[in-house]
Amino acid sequence: MERYEPQAIEPKWQQRWEESGIYRAVRDPSRPKFYFLTMFPYPSGDLHMGHWFAMAPSDAVARYLRMKGYNVLFPIGFDAFGLPAENAAIKHNTHPKTWTYANIERMRRQLRRMGASFDWTREVITCEPEYYKWNQWFFIQFYKRGLAYRKRSAVDFCPTCNTTLAREQVVSQDGERVCERCGTPVIKKELEQWFLRITAYADELLDHSRLDWPERVCTMQKNWIGRSEGAEIVFPTEGEDSIVVFTTRPDTLFGATFVVLAPEHPLVPKLTAPERRAEVEAYIHEAQRRTEIERLSLEREKTGVFIGAYARHPLTEERLPIWISDYVLMEYGTGAVMGVPAHDQRDFEFATKFNLPIRVVIAPPGWQGEPLSAAYEGPGTMVNSGPFDGLPSEEGKKAVVAELERRGLGRPAVSYRLRDWCISRQRYWGTPIPIIYCPKCGTVPVPEDQLPVLLPETVNVLPTGESPLKYLEEFVRTTCPQCGGPAERETDTMDTFVDSSWYQYRYLSPHKDDAPWDEEEARYWLPVDLYTGGVEHATMHLLYTRFWTKVLRDMGMVWFDEPMIRLRNQGVILGEDREKMSKSRGNVVAPDELVERYGADTVRAYLMFGFRWDLGGPWSSTGIEGVHRWLNRVWNLVLEPAAAAGEPTPEQVAELRRWTHRTIKRVSQDLEDFEFNTAIAALMEFTNYLQEAKATPVAGHEAWREAIRTLLLLLAPFTPHLAEELWERLGYPYSIHQQPWPQWDEALARADTITLVIQINGRVRDRVEVPASITEEEARRIALDRANVRRHLGDRQPQRIIYVPGRLINIVVE
Repeated sequence: MERYEPQAIEPKWQQRWEESGIYRAVRDPSRPKFYFLTMFPYPSGDLHMGHWFAMAPSDAVARYLRMKGYNVLFPIGFDAFGLPAENAAIKHNTHPKTWTYANIERMRRQLRRMGASFDWTREVITCEPEYYKWNQWFFIQFYKRGLAYRKRSAVDFCPTCNTTLAREQVVSQDGERVCERCGTPVIKKELEQWFLRITAYADELLDHSRLDWPERVCTMQKNWIGRSEGAEIVFPTEGEDSIVVFTTRPDTLFGATFVVLAPEHPLVPKLTAPERRAEVEAYIHEAQRRTEIERLSLEREKTGVFIGAYARHPLTEERLPIWISDYVLMEYGTGAVMGVPAHDQRDFEFATKFNLPIRVVIAPPGWQGEPLSAAYEGPGTMVNSGPFDGLPSEEGKKAVVAELERRGLGRPAVSYRLRDWCISRQRYWGTPIPIIYCPKCGTVPVPEDQLPVLLPETVNVLPTGESPLKYLEEFVRTTCPQCGGPAERETDTMDTFVDSSWYQYRYLSPHKDDAPWDEEEARYWLPVDLYTGGVEHATMHLLYTRFWTKVLRDMGMVWFDEPMIRLRNQGVILGEDREKMSKSRGNVVAPDELVERYGADTVRAYLMFGFRWDLGGPWSSTGIEGVHRWLNRVWNLVLEPAAAAGEPTPEQVAELRRWTHRTIKRVSQDLEDFEFNTAIAALMEFTNYLQEAKATPVAGHEAWREAIRTLLLLLAPFTPHLAEELWERLGYPYSIHQQPWPQWDEALARADTITLVIQINGRVRDRVEVPASITEEEARRIALDRANVRRHLGDRQPQRIIYVPGRLINIVVE
């Protein structure tokens, strides 16, 4: 008998699958569709273990769904624009396009070597003009609808990458705010930037009711959007300016004893007294080095500087000192807060440190007028609040706001933490923003029939990291499409999250030139039924793609509200040292080397068996050896002739059939739930059972042939090459991946025994295998008769016994 040689088997089947086109998705109204999408990779150079962990299990589900009878669209492409390509071009003295396409070619080969069942005829590459033309077209539609606009804004800027950063791309390192890409300390910079008005959809984005998404992702998005109901209150200053604050507690207004501005607030330079300027500017510089998380930390001691100016209380006219402090952020509310130390713990700590008045205006339960040792943030009765004394605080909120409205100094308001999406990037390798600036006509979008605005290729990417576009005269100088006069092009390119916000739609018609996608394809395939990828995209990509789809709905281009109905997230594979894999740590496990040694099926099966998919975990070299031995046992089990002769007993046949149907049920349910590790564990147990059964006469029975056939069908999603090879060797028709998924008989799949857990006062003390049909009386008798239970009971008598059928028995004693 031949040995199992994956290095010979796997390329053969990969070529056969490609030539026969069995994974090409074609519309078929007679079959139920299933659009299954996994997040497309950035062409960084090589597939790493994270790619394998995301894609191989997802591929197993796609294969399972096809066998279940679904017409599955499972496409792939490359998120090909972005800063890494530009930095690599500078480092290696090459062009970003050259570097990108070389990586794409290498990663294509690696994805095929994985055995992934992608439909390659629908591949998209986002740096191709046929793709980014539609980025530009969408931008113009957003602009026409008032959803794209330009304004001068203070942004996080990396002086090394020489580009704007989204706040999600700024991280903390040794107490400083640094660029996540290069580690350079980030600075604030005033620039003209293009924004997309995602805040117009903030309330809709808070609604996850139509989504089957992990609760963790929904919570992260809700927290990121940060909706708060309250009031905007105007505090006039002693000059011409006024400070607007947002508060959720207008009932505490009479407790305001100071006003705090974010260090970045635009009024700070205007209001700061000359003698305070040096100290204020030094504080601002220090505050800008800290991350948002650090600034909001409850453990950190409050800091701040008085700017030498005062505001007026809107109802009492009291003179309130104006401070700046880094616990106030421009990203929250209006970037200004009224300091109410008696009823906000941050304000309490600030007032205590700087000896500012603490005035109680909401009476805590049982309060007799004594000073507070901490802020009271709960509801209560208004006190020290003039005409509002005695009102319950909830009623007081409305009354205070009504009085502010009457005076023209306040109004009810809703505030969001979410800010509009800045898409401007001062870099080369991205989609050119299709805008022309004319001295006569102003800001003019490029006419749609002139799209795409091509990204020039004959450029030198500057070692400074700056975009070469602004120095390329033939690109910058153009003609105004309205008046025909001389004009200039926008030289910023788009954030690459624009590319990934709608790519699921381009897969439908990747080469269509007169529309973003074909309407018939859309009507059949959309929306995406299942999406897989990393949870780290919760507050960027996954939020942006929801926003994009809602705009498309309002444009009449789609008929649904959400882009992906169901979402599942994978965990992270760590190095054997339990640290994140990185070249600097020397703990990277290269998939290509493992495929050379063990074959792709072994790597796939180990990734699915060795880890819970939603959690991940540390790599194990010994673990993959064990999986490889299992696949060798499967090979031998199927191909080695059985030695036993004679007729099996009815009991042997029945047991074999029970095992077969129980395994079908377990594997099917685990695949539905993305519990790959337990599915493969079931297949391993089935293999072990079959190995023992092979030594008995049952190996010559029809039930044996059914069992082996079932084993291969169940293996097909996980180890597609091995299953295909063994299927062919047994004489079955091509291809195993086009066979129907086996069905189980519920009567046969029903367990004969269960593991009864025995507890004493809720603590597990024993387990015992019992018949599944056991009665409560029998369970009680068995439990009380167990030696370990008797030892833990001692002389104590059970007060009561709680029985949960099919699961456990809990003996309650004093």
